[in-house]
Amino acid sequence: MATLKWGILSTAKIGRTQVIPAIQRSGNGEVVAIASRNQQTAKEAAEELNIPRTFDSYEALIDDPEIDAVYIPLPNALHKEWVIKAAEKKKHVLCEKPVAVTNEELEEMIIACEKNSVVFMEAFMYQFHPQHQKVKKLIHEGVIGDVAFMRASFSFYLEDRSNIRLNHDLGGGSMFDVGCYSLHAIRNILEQEPVSVYASAHYHPELNVDTTMTGTLNFGNGIVTSFDSSFDCASREQYEVVGSKGNITITSAFRPDTNEGMIGEIHVKTDEGTEVLEAAGDQYTLMAENFANAVLNKQSLFYDTTKMRNQMKVLDAVYESSKTGQVISL
Repeated sequence: MATLKWGILSTAKIGRTQVIPAIQRSGNGEVVAIASRNQQTAKEAAEELNIPRTFDSYEALIDDPEIDAVYIPLPNALHKEWVIKAAEKKKHVLCEKPVAVTNEELEEMIIACEKNSVVFMEAFMYQFHPQHQKVKKLIHEGVIGDVAFMRASFSFYLEDRSNIRLNHDLGGGSMFDVGCYSLHAIRNILEQEPVSVYASAHYHPELNVDTTMTGTLNFGNGIVTSFDSSFDCASREQYEVVGSKGNITITSAFRPDTNEGMIGEIHVKTDEGTEVLEAAGDQYTLMAENFANAVLNKQSLFYDTTKMRNQMKVLDAVYESSKTGQVISL
């Protein structure tokens, strides 16, 4: 079987602990190199993860003709530079979320990737877990009746105020870091795009990034939704869909991979009672395999550039609304 040869740009924790091991578990990919601007850091990561080759610069890695694709877990503000540079070297690109910090940045990336005929995807791994497909099926079957409301939340308490997630210049903020999942989940589960956005946020007075954000997406059809994200609140990662006959709650919406057996629980409550359904899946590996199949076998991406554009459009509008206090039409 053909395999996709991956290079990893940086030794970021998400790559070391989640994405690299997932690619190594996959049936169609292998990690052949990792780069860091600190050669010793690259060597330590390579030794820890059994990666055969290291580079002391990102440029050197993307120059290597043996590497087919790169995974980019760099700080948000560096995504555009390295997505475009990788594309120009004919490398397929899987980039961490949020893929960009503005609509304009994303368009530049997409243009570069299309010009160079490379596959490009944002790493929203949670959507590959089968629990979400099961939720959609329950909704389509009318188990909870007509959907009237949905809320999605993702937060964790970030005590270290020097953390990169709070660095404005590098694209920090709770919405960029975890709130983007809440926005994505609402649009993904409802399978609709909003017509307007309203958001409100607490911006740290010294760091100038949002540490808590909340708001609503208006779909123009009577369905009310709310989202929130925070670095000031205790850990939550859940969503709830409420209909005329019942509700569905997902308690490990975005990181069910941390549960035993990578199991996600789907709590379904109707007039007939409460039922807890289970779905298991390796979301990071499923993402890596989908990406590799798109490159190797020309299969469709589960998450393509049209969906990426729609997500970025909403994310951009959320920030605009939080800063202006205005409802932003989409």
